[in-house]
Amino acid sequence: MPLFVVDPALCKRDGVCVAECPTRIIEIAPGAAAPRVPAEAEEFCRNCGHCVAVCSHGAVTLATMAPEQLPPVRADRLLGPEQVEHFLRARRSVRSYTTRPVDRELLAKLIDIARFAPSASNRQPVKWLVIHDAAEVRRLAGLVIDWIRAGLPTQATATRRNNQRVISLWESGVDMICRGAPHLIVACAPKEYLWAATDSAIALTYLELAAPSFGLGACWGGFFTAAARQWAPLQETLALPADQIVCGAMMVGYPRNRFHRLPLRNEPPITWHEPNR
Repeated sequence: MPLFVVDPALCKRDGVCVAECPTRIIEIAPGAAAPRVPAEAEEFCRNCGHCVAVCSHGAVTLATMAPEQLPPVRADRLLGPEQVEHFLRARRSVRSYTTRPVDRELLAKLIDIARFAPSASNRQPVKWLVIHDAAEVRRLAGLVIDWIRAGLPTQATATRRNNQRVISLWESGVDMICRGAPHLIVACAPKEYLWAATDSAIALTYLELAAPSFGLGACWGGFFTAAARQWAPLQETLALPADQIVCGAMMVGYPRNRFHRLPLRNEPPITWHEPNR
């Protein structure tokens, strides 16, 4: 099957597929019955599906997706500005969890939602590692503590004081690494890929924002991510393929507490660029 197929009987030649193609490989030749992608341009297709999704007539089909496979956008499920603002302001990093485990199917659903996050050139590079066993999460947190201990002698005073406190709390039974979360979801990507960290961060953000709708809380695991990039014992335990790198980690579980207010934040510093006259 060709990469790009248009049903002339359905096509209205309105040019929306041409306008929305990220790589501008779709063209409408003068007098042609429908748009086309020249054979020599097919290699530049990102397989993003914009052309199929934007055609209101269902005329466009890609080799990898047909219009009947794509769920329609439902206006009744879209959020208005006030709902979006409230939802995003109500988002909290959850650092207190119950011991109730989250079903694997539910964690898989979160990851399934996160796969729709945008990525550079639609490469979708993120691979996922899920640590589901709570005892294993705590063991891995202990390896991070080992990494922190090993780095103390070379750290600046302020950093060393903070890390010594993290170690002391750990020794007293308080986990500042994974916060006692029962599960950890790790995003990985090819280490040589330029946008690995960015694409992974966007995907993890999708996952974090989706979590509350399932009654779950989440929090970014900064200590874990840093250690996974530097500490050989943790890297050996994770056993990632040689070409992969940890780009981010998210603690996930059922929140122990509920938030009732929207905290304040600093006003955003904005500079409006004006053209030179």
